[in-house]
Amino acid sequence: MDKISIMLADDHVVVRESIRRFLEDEDLFQVVGEAGDGESAVHMAVTLKPRVVIMDIDMPGINGIEATRRIKKLCPECSVLILTAYDYEQYIFALPEVGASGYLLKDVSARELVNAAKAVYRGESVLHPTIAGKLLRRLGSIGKQEPENPDFLTDREKEVLILAAAGLKNKQIAKKLFVSVRTIEAHMSNVYSKLGVTSRTEAMLAAMKKGWINLNELNRRDTEGCSFSVTFG
Repeated sequence: MDKISIMLADDHVVVRESIRRFLEDEDLFQVVGEAGDGESAVHMAVTLKPRVVIMDIDMPGINGIEATRRIKKLCPECSVLILTAYDYEQYIFALPEVGASGYLLKDVSARELVNAAKAVYRGESVLHPTIAGKLLRRLGSIGKQEPENPDFLTDREKEVLILAAAGLKNKQIAKKLFVSVRTIEAHMSNVYSKLGVTSRTEAMLAAMKKGWINLNELNRRDTEGCSFSVTFG
């Protein structure tokens, strides 16, 4: 099995060395490059085309948010996982705009980071509980506005989207709806295309902004004990 190519972008060498060790101990990832600033991260991603980029925010030159925006524009196949010490709202609320697949704080464990890297590689979204909480509080009020007409989504697509927003993975959704994982993947692909997004995080945010999903609806759903705020592994 080919290893998953991964790139690290952080201006602290010791942090990059630690992350590299955690990842390569798994024998699943191959760290193909390390960048110490935002500009280098963009150029390296374009050249190396890694499947996953782990990106810090506070770096010399352009910050990690802008670097992510440029990487997703130039290399849309790269999944970017933000790993930072900061939970500033201006960064968090930029997520749907820049296309990041996840946002973690640096208080996560090595195991959580490894599992998150696997998750974004699979096309899933990962949010630190603190980040998810801020997003939901912010968007919960937005979701109270008069809903736009979501009729261009089928009933099953809406159901799959709500379950995905509640934190269920494709396999769990398939089991709950008694269909195949491939069927769920097709539904999610249709949802992404119709909403003009590329990740679960963006799809969930778009649906909440339009008023199709709200916190009360998510809380009422039977999600087999899964939490939206944590989607590690």
